[in-house]
Amino acid sequence: MSPVPPVTLSADARRLLDGANFGHLATVQADGAPKVEPVWVGRDGDRVLVATDAKSLKARNVERDARVALSVTAFDDPYDQLLVRGSVTEVRADDDLAVLDELSRQYLGHEFPRRRWSSRVVLVITPTLARHNHSPLRDPRTPEA
Repeated sequence: MSPVPPVTLSADARRLLDGANFGHLATVQADGAPKVEPVWVGRDGDRVLVATDAKSLKARNVERDARVALSVTAFDDPYDQLLVRGSVTEVRADDDLAVLDELSRQYLGHEFPRRRWSSRVVLVITPTLARHNHSPLRDPRTPEA
């Protein structure tokens, strides 16, 4: 089976990745079980960035099996969604916290307050599928704009 080529992210996919919208990253554990956790997400062109501790379970999982899936929902409209499948094609060192600080500014408006880490990395995800959907459903508890 030939490898699936990377995809170009749509304008809507880029908008969701560039905003303060939470993602849920799925990795594969050693026993084959999925592991999902909320993450901050960023972007480098058409690649998705996730910062983490180098010793985290997600970092160890992708070292063994690079396949990942990610969902991102708009903070103010969870029916505005992005689904991504792909693989971690690069693990970048981030010991100077440059990427973590960039993500922290995106989500919190300032640099990340915790400055001491044993080792920080950035998981670089190359998407092979990136599908945006904005459902017409609305949360009845949310006032209309």
